[in-house]
Amino acid sequence: MNNDRFTRLNQYRSLWVLVFFDLPTETKKDRQRATRFRKHLLDDGFAMFQFSIYMRFCSSRENAEVHVKRIKNNLPPLGKIGVMQITDKQFGMMELFYGQNQVETEQPSQQLELF
Repeated sequence: MNNDRFTRLNQYRSLWVLVFFDLPTETKKDRQRATRFRKHLLDDGFAMFQFSIYMRFCSSRENAEVHVKRIKNNLPPLGKIGVMQITDKQFGMMELFYGQNQVETEQPSQQLELF
């Protein structure tokens, strides 16, 4: 099998799951719920991209669905949460800037997953 072909196909098969959220933090209970939700994302292998945006690399659509289901099972009672899946190829086309300086996108870390 041609490695270039496999890599190209894999870029379309592997996905990034992005979670966007805006959770209330007015009361102590609200802050606890928001913290619990963020901790759940971190415990499930997500990394913080920005304060209310977390992301996770998944090797397949089936794997991504496992993590999306976990998010749905741990939604806080209040707030707005969005979950989006994009291919690794699409993620690689993202342009990132720190101020006016463009930076390279990070490569996904190798993750061992046991089911």
